Amino acid sequence: MPRAASEMPLARRRESGSLRAMPARRTPDGANGAEPALERYVIPNLRNACRILKALGRTPDGAKAADLARELGVPVTTTLRIMATLQLEGLVRKHEGRYELGPVLISLGNASLAGTELRDLAQPVLEKLTATTGETSHVAVPCDDRPLIVAVQDSPHPLRAASRPGFLADLHCSSSGKVFLAHLFRERLASLFPAPPPRHTARTPVTLAEIRKDAELTLKRGYGFDDEEYYDGVRCLAAPVRSSDGVVVAAIGITASTVRFTRERIPEMARHVQAAAAELSSLIGHVN
Repeated sequence: MPRAASEMPLARRRESGSLRAMPARRTPDGANGAEPALERYVIPNLRNACRILKALGRTPDGAKAADLARELGVPVTTTLRIMATLQLEGLVRKHEGRYELGPVLISLGNASLAGTELRDLAQPVLEKLTATTGETSHVAVPCDDRPLIVAVQDSPHPLRAASRPGFLADLHCSSSGKVFLAHLFRERLASLFPAPPPRHTARTPVTLAEIRKDAELTLKRGYGFDDEEYYDGVRCLAAPVRSSDGVVVAAIGITASTVRFTRERIPEMARHVQAAAAELSSLIGHVN
């Protein structure tokens, strides 16, 4: 998944419409909620879309387009066009005639949090995990249906697998990606992989059947495992990190050369990684 320094090849570097402009909301002191200097740049279509998303955030059971239009003072036809656009982008979803917030917002929210509290809380956990295993450790969050590396602790070995914050890995063949496939995207596998994904090595799973089987195995054993599927000579293992409500919001894992991370060491490495995942989960409020 991440690139390796010396032990693997270098990573591949990878409507307009006639919408009615809504007035800015007023704060209690009578001032505009938005910066007055920015008002002239407002795009009415986009503002209404943002207001719709905020309204849905206040409605856990979802809402009908007509109800949203009435609440926000937006024409029903305009609201329907906005909802269609948001639905195509995964920002909302429609269920039994009602709209609710979509799965993409989970990824965006996680990515936003990752830059602050989660990353800060994860760093000492990563330091301990690397000290225990001797290998590079990382934390990833789901971002736009891919694992985004947000924090890294490098191995002390001169030859090491090295990942960098900001790297977006593939779902189907990275250990963190497999965690997210199993816990967050298992019901969406067919839509996520309408065609075979990239094959990086001879071991890369590329058929829907292989990916589905891998997701089920990840769920059963409690960790995702990349067995030379991203890069030859490199193994990765990651476990889920859960928030206070039990939802998987991140994955913590290690990346190592197969020379040191032999198949015989998989149970040992899994214990260390799962212990680190439990510790980080506890730090962000999860209670077993």
